[in-house]
Amino acid sequence: QAQVVESGGGLVQPGGSLRLSCAASGSIVNIDSMGWYRQAPDKPRELVASITSGGKINYEDSVKGRFTISRIDAENTVYLQMNSLKPDDTAVYYCNAQIWINTSLRSNFWGKGTLVTVSS
Repeated sequence: QAQVVESGGGLVQPGGSLRLSCAASGSIVNIDSMGWYRQAPDKPRELVASITSGGKINYEDSVKGRFTISRIDAENTVYLQMNSLKPDDTAVYYCNAQIWINTSLRSNFWGKGTLVTVSS
């Protein structure tokens, strides 16, 4: 099996920055798309940013120009650099990875989430 673990959340003032990290480990043959989702209280989980193995990137409209997603395939990691943070960015951020755990089985893995709080 495989797992993904996030880190880097915390409390930051409006206008500040945070960098989230996510590392995948375990039985990994290859990783297709990796991404970050978030869920604010009483709201559905939404995609924040994703990046394919080929480098194609997608951002949710409200984070364009402020957030940057990147990945290091050799380390099975994905990052989310978040700048100019706003109170509306407050949420639990989840890492997602589509992992081939053998040559014939790809599964979707989620981390447990890391809390980002933007407040003065």
